[in-house]
Amino acid sequence: MSAAVRRITVAAAMVAGLAVATMAAHAADDTIKIGHYASKTGPEATFGQSSDKGVKMAIDEANNAGGVLGKKLELITYDTQGKSAEASNAVTRLINNDHVVALLGEVASSLSLAGGEIAQANGIPMITHASTNPKVTQGRDMVFRVCFIDPFQGYAVAKFATDNLKAKKIAILYDQGQAYSVGLRKDFSKAVKQLGGTITTEQSYTGGDQDFSAQLTTIREGQPDAIFIPGYYTDVGNIALQVRKLGITVPLLGTDGWDSAKLKEIAGDALKDCYYSNHYTPEDPRPELQAFIKKFKELHNGETPDAMAVLAYDGANVLLDAMKRANTTEPKALAKAIGETKGFKGVTGTITLDENRNAKKPAVILQMKDGEWRYAASIAPPADEK
Repeated sequence: MSAAVRRITVAAAMVAGLAVATMAAHAADDTIKIGHYASKTGPEATFGQSSDKGVKMAIDEANNAGGVLGKKLELITYDTQGKSAEASNAVTRLINNDHVVALLGEVASSLSLAGGEIAQANGIPMITHASTNPKVTQGRDMVFRVCFIDPFQGYAVAKFATDNLKAKKIAILYDQGQAYSVGLRKDFSKAVKQLGGTITTEQSYTGGDQDFSAQLTTIREGQPDAIFIPGYYTDVGNIALQVRKLGITVPLLGTDGWDSAKLKEIAGDALKDCYYSNHYTPEDPRPELQAFIKKFKELHNGETPDAMAVLAYDGANVLLDAMKRANTTEPKALAKAIGETKGFKGVTGTITLDENRNAKKPAVILQMKDGEWRYAASIAPPADEK
């Protein structure tokens, strides 16, 4: 046997030995490890903080009921800081160091795109609860979501604007550095045109910018009936203040990236009679939702859960339900069970995953009225999207 062949044989034996040792370690584990990656700090920190609360509620409830598959669940969460590179690092660490059986996260689509690439390459199932860009699940049979996607979300806001607000001329101001915002800009523009409206101008910014006067001056010159801003809450708050300072009085329209209590703290009265699409409203009277809200408030000093908390709770429970149906945590079998989710009764509504691993659900439109976000309308998917 040559030296080269001996080296290959020894290396193969070491790899095989490591695989056997890893399998034995997993078999000996008395817990099922689930990974969660979230932006607990950074510019969109409320997204990760709310998500973490929702996931923990689901895991704690399952453990208090005896666990899953005869084992307790162990949740391991890492902070992405709102950065794509940190999302990739977090998922790599969860898979290679912590040996999780599945992943939950993220909210921002750019971060789920980064984390999902690692999950797919390693064959570990991942459920994002709130990333709405279609590319997150495209070509990735190990990546799933429990929320609607942006082609529908863009349509929902356009439908409300043209039908309910009678807005026919609409300007767009979007974040050119976020896949979420770029995608929604295209989806909304397409829908407005199909519904008989026109786009007066499309202006861009980069997340973290402080001065939007040039873009807003151009927008004002087009005399739009409304302005669509599919960005995240920190930037949107600053934009809203500058919109009003420039004397622009038309409604601002947004999407679920607005969903944070911080938005109202930043922009205050500048948001009066503005609207955004979301995944749920606390005003929904369904018993299962109201029971969740009641328990959440008890755990978090009276805080009303935002959509990220509610969706995260649903996402975690969809995963646990799939584990029970699969009767195993083996990745491929678990992924198959997740993909077969039909009619799951979540607190955000009934969840059925389609052939592309996406959930199709109605959207709600919220209006800033008397200092609070109030329910304004529900928009169902168009007939060809159901």
